[in-house]
Amino acid sequence: MYAVIATGGKQYRVTKDGVLRVEKLAGEEGATVEFGEVLLVGEGASVKLGAPLLKGGKVLATIVRHGKGAKISVVKFKRRAHYLRQKTHRQHFTEVKITDISAG
Repeated sequence: MYAVIATGGKQYRVTKDGVLRVEKLAGEEGATVEFGEVLLVGEGASVKLGAPLLKGGKVLATIVRHGKGAKISVVKFKRRAHYLRQKTHRQHFTEVKITDISAG
């Protein structure tokens, strides 16, 4: 069984017992999180599709850990203008393990 959920402005395809990195969520490690924005639930050939959200659909997950992603450099540059700005950024994330998928 799989589902497509929306969180943090992005959409993810999730399966049961799968581990997923999403934008940082509030909560401690080991806490349960419920994703209510379920767009699609499928199992084999049967697919339930929402318009745009599946009514009563939910995905339960537990928070595995919080962390920071890889460092990326951000460079702003304009030639012949003596303009150069260099920064770095590390995005916060939350790693969750999907425990249950229900179509409602």
